[in-house]
Amino acid sequence: MLILSYFFLFLLINISVVEVLGVDKFSRDDFPPDFVFGSGTSAYQVEGAANEDGREPSIWDSFSHSGKTHGANGDIACDQYHKYKDDVQLMVDTGLEAYRFSISWSRLIPNGRGPVNPKGLQYYNNLINELSSNGIQPHVTLHHSDFPQALEDKYGGWLSRKMVKDFTAYADVCFRNFGDRVLHWTTMNEANVFVIGSYNGGYLPPGHCSSPFGINCTRGNSSTEPYLATHHILLGHASAARLYKEKYQDQQHGFIGINLFAFWLHPLTNKTKDVIATQRAKDFLIGWYADPLVYGDYPDVMKKNVGSRLPAFTNLESNLVKGSFDFLGLNYYSTLFIKDDSSKLNMEVRDFDADMAIDLSGQKTQRNSSLEDEPRVNYLHGHIGALLDALRNGSNTRGYFTWSFLDLFEMLDGYESSYGLYFVDLDDPDLKRQPKLSAHWYSNFLKGKNISSDGYIELQKNISAVSPYLLE
Repeated sequence: MLILSYFFLFLLINISVVEVLGVDKFSRDDFPPDFVFGSGTSAYQVEGAANEDGREPSIWDSFSHSGKTHGANGDIACDQYHKYKDDVQLMVDTGLEAYRFSISWSRLIPNGRGPVNPKGLQYYNNLINELSSNGIQPHVTLHHSDFPQALEDKYGGWLSRKMVKDFTAYADVCFRNFGDRVLHWTTMNEANVFVIGSYNGGYLPPGHCSSPFGINCTRGNSSTEPYLATHHILLGHASAARLYKEKYQDQQHGFIGINLFAFWLHPLTNKTKDVIATQRAKDFLIGWYADPLVYGDYPDVMKKNVGSRLPAFTNLESNLVKGSFDFLGLNYYSTLFIKDDSSKLNMEVRDFDADMAIDLSGQKTQRNSSLEDEPRVNYLHGHIGALLDALRNGSNTRGYFTWSFLDLFEMLDGYESSYGLYFVDLDDPDLKRQPKLSAHWYSNFLKGKNISSDGYIELQKNISAVSPYLLE
């Protein structure tokens, strides 16, 4: 059952360009001492070494090599597999208190089930030890839109209930081998967006979709598979969480949760139908996972609009899923405006988007070598200030992680966009890391300097007086 004292929120902020008003002047000391600030990456996006030391292909290897990611892939990425010590030192220099990363299931258990790869085990032990010895909390994600291709080939991955057992066994390996040093476990990253992209639109691996809803569909069913995959993911999460709570939590004293993607959704107009549509969008995008986790069942509007295509929880499943988390992580980019489009419900065959019956409208930063990312600094300032406001008004949020620590392989457009605090020079054989203005800003904040709304201007002046490649 859910222990309320353990229920808190980890907030992973994905740096985009949105203005948020919050406390204007603040420092790290204004936040509780046990509040944690960090940054994050994921295995396929940052590690590289895709064909080394016993790692077998994941669904991302297959997908990216099929030409669906602008000709880019994660074969080398940022090469953190070989550069993890340098990157951890960079985290120390920045002042990070925590690092959120994912484990590659394909590196640890190459075929998805069966023998553990000793080289993969050694790598993650080394990374975790390096972080811990430098005073940086390791926050581990087990599934970041990535699982072994062998399981997709064998039974269709998350479309099969067999995945629940294999995921739980994989989680068991991680808890047993790393849980003495890892206190924060996230089972799934952006589970809701993963299934929409992977089983509805087909723009994420394993690339399932059906015409006319998806992109270049060759297999799949957009009307049913997103709901089926979600059902199994919720059961997989709950199974792994129960295992952790029953077998490991008392000895390791850690926490386990799940991560969802959350836009802030706002009605396009003040018309009643748009207000209702906005709540419907929240139910479909967030309640789809949050309602079963909190209440044990899917939102009523989903049951109504999806009908028999939405799997039903048995009493046993409902009790397993309900309360199966100590914390809820939210990934957030930006605000979207919602307009009602109930006419989509008249379609005889519908996908997830049509079932939601809305239209939505909403920036990413294009990848370039400029290190002066002022919009990101404004974003950080606004959101951290707003978070401080929320904490002072009773929010039980416990952490804030920027996405991402490095410019890395982005899942929607390869290397064409840039979210990192650090620019990675892909033309440099050593993949040199260079701090952006946002890295300097975040570092100054983490080291206790007072930050005001125009702080980045003064910071920019200071940086121009020294090498742009070194932190102050």
